[in-house]
Amino acid sequence: MANSVNNRFLLVIIITTTISSLIMVVEAQSSSFKCSSNSTCDAIIDYVSPNTTTLSAVKALFNVKNLRSILGANNLPLTTPPNQTLIANHTLKIPFTCSCANGTGTSNKRPVYTVVPGDGLYHIAAEVFGNLVTDHQIQAANNIKDANLIFVGQKLWIPLPCSCDEVDGQRVLHYGHVVSPGSSVDAIAAQYNTSQDTLLRLNGLTSPKDLKAGAVLDVPLPTCTSMISNTSLDYPLLVPNGTYVFTAANCVMCKCDAANNWNLECERTEIKSSLWATCPSTPCQFGSGGGCGVTECAYAGYTNQTILTASAPNTSTCPTVENGGAILRQQAWGWDFLLISCFVFISTYLP
Repeated sequence: MANSVNNRFLLVIIITTTISSLIMVVEAQSSSFKCSSNSTCDAIIDYVSPNTTTLSAVKALFNVKNLRSILGANNLPLTTPPNQTLIANHTLKIPFTCSCANGTGTSNKRPVYTVVPGDGLYHIAAEVFGNLVTDHQIQAANNIKDANLIFVGQKLWIPLPCSCDEVDGQRVLHYGHVVSPGSSVDAIAAQYNTSQDTLLRLNGLTSPKDLKAGAVLDVPLPTCTSMISNTSLDYPLLVPNGTYVFTAANCVMCKCDAANNWNLECERTEIKSSLWATCPSTPCQFGSGGGCGVTECAYAGYTNQTILTASAPNTSTCPTVENGGAILRQQAWGWDFLLISCFVFISTYLP
């Protein structure tokens, strides 16, 4: 009898310890990102779909205004249909606005989830939003006194983790990366052009061994440099490698490609503007050179009245010739060819 009681007591301890450990793991996976600056910025986060779904369903779940924002963050073609199927466990990057206050960053009052029959806070956190947040974080963000008392139709703010802080003095786009099984801090650092030490420091990890599968890791993504003015409504426009965004009230699309020396490439679009009946004209087409010695036009931002441009040095390769140590740009190759031909003729056929 005594042994039976002891065994039951031991079983209770084991079960309690196991449950506590699971809760600690979930809490660690969904910890808040540090954010010391009181500001707002763009951010992205992974969403690993628990079940088969569609792009439009994910767009609605995260309250993303335009599908092309998701397409750009994932470098998907603009022709991708809204009903594109996403299989279970598919990872999709979700763009959103981050707001920093009191040392932490969270999504700026979005997304908002509407409670349906059978919902509970744990179900919403773990099974609807894929453990990007915990039930306790949803409870705190919505000032819910009793976690067991939520009602159908209630609107709940889901506080996604994010940050707006500079990293090592550089502006970056903070990415909430969901760690896949078998991954490592070193591999993630190499994949996203950062360092292992930076990832450990940002995420409060004392050792690479502390990394857990399913954890939401703060990964600082380097972005393309641009000539965008600090007075522009989209400043700073942070576009990481292999992505594109629409800006200037949909009149401009900008993409980042590390192969282009990390320079932001922008062009005008044909999409209906959200600010103007017709997109304002600009002095030149972005990125269109006019030949050797001619400056190119770069996107420099926008205001409520116009789209801003700036002159950027032409990076196209022009033929050169040395003359007394000076390098001269040759802009009339037709004449050069004619002169060279005459010289060859005279040297060959005349005494």
